[in-house]
Amino acid sequence: MTNAELNQLKQRYVANGAASPSEQFAARGENALLWDAEGNRIIDFAGGIGVLNLGHRHPKVVEAVKAQLDQLMHTCQTVISYAPYVKLAEKLCQLTPVRGEAKTMLVNSGAEALENAVKIARAATGRSGIICFDGSFHGRSFMTLAMTGKVLPYKNDFGPMPGDVFRAPFPVPYHGISEEDSLKALKTVFKTDIAPHRTAAIVIEPIQGEGGFYAASPSFLKALREICDEHGILLIVDEVQSGFARTGKLFALEHSGIEADIMTMAKSLADGMPLSAVVGTGSVMDASGPNSLGGTYSGNPLACAAALAVIEAIEEEDILARSRALGDKLAKRMAEWQQEFEAVDNPRNVGSMAAFELVADKSSRTPAPELAAALCKKAKEKGLILLACGFWGNSIRFLMPITIEDELLEEGLDIVEASLKELVGQPATA
Repeated sequence: MTNAELNQLKQRYVANGAASPSEQFAARGENALLWDAEGNRIIDFAGGIGVLNLGHRHPKVVEAVKAQLDQLMHTCQTVISYAPYVKLAEKLCQLTPVRGEAKTMLVNSGAEALENAVKIARAATGRSGIICFDGSFHGRSFMTLAMTGKVLPYKNDFGPMPGDVFRAPFPVPYHGISEEDSLKALKTVFKTDIAPHRTAAIVIEPIQGEGGFYAASPSFLKALREICDEHGILLIVDEVQSGFARTGKLFALEHSGIEADIMTMAKSLADGMPLSAVVGTGSVMDASGPNSLGGTYSGNPLACAAALAVIEAIEEEDILARSRALGDKLAKRMAEWQQEFEAVDNPRNVGSMAAFELVADKSSRTPAPELAAALCKKAKEKGLILLACGFWGNSIRFLMPITIEDELLEEGLDIVEASLKELVGQPATA
């Protein structure tokens, strides 16, 4: 079927709230390339929104899933378990920076992982309050929507959110919020909204995903760790988008030198298969009763096999070093664009988790979300999938596979540059 024919079916049968605005339909993928239903070639700088750190159809992952499919497809692990689940749990417990002896549970999506992390934290502490941060994104289920720090497009249409969720500003010095401001506001939350002794957990993305790829500094994360320890609060670290080599380490939290009580992960954990995990201190993870956690498809054998292959590939192919090298290349090009274009500012990266800001001008730092949308549209016309993000919608983020070939990377970055020249061709002022 053609793109047009498929688009007609989409308009007729797919709910508007779930439908992609794209009029192209992916038919085949290979590493950092897609081909649509009509054979048009597309460079993918989105990677399924951070799901494909090892690229489309990584050979090792494909082989592992095919081999598992020949053995066992599904049983529901709460009925009778299987080796891939417990082997993956063992691996994640060995690799995840959480305190003490770790334990793991597996579910299907990032939102499910966060939901369960909150359940576990409440069971472990006997408290109900959850504190999150402005600009955060934790999922689209009701509890995670309550935790998400942005109204449009996620929360606007769905009425009241679950209670006992509170929020502090995330430190973004570029937009006038210092670490000191954020910590002071957090202490104000303890005075105005919920007392520390009623707070079960503080939940934070060490690098915000949808919120704009802003990184919490090691000093800020250490301060949160100290606050949590002082008041018996659990620290939940959301690594759904930042995990599995995107930042040059397996998890972004490793850059800070601290450990979480609970960590959530998903997306590139299984390189395209639906899988997420909650990993935490054993005594915390064991706080709720038998059969209180899980789900019909949680930790499906095929997804577990894929995740085990992902972990092997990251080690065997030195993906962490590749991520750091990719980040260096992105930083170099973004710095050049910052010099060349008045609209490009605040380039930033931790490993290959990289973004830059589009602004009205560098002096005012006024966000330019319309320009970000136009850049993504222009790039798409030139055969490149590009994503905007951010609290203001004006950041351009890079989530191409870490395994992208050098020539394809340069081709994609050249498209970004050509699109910028067409949209904001004026040179940056001295």
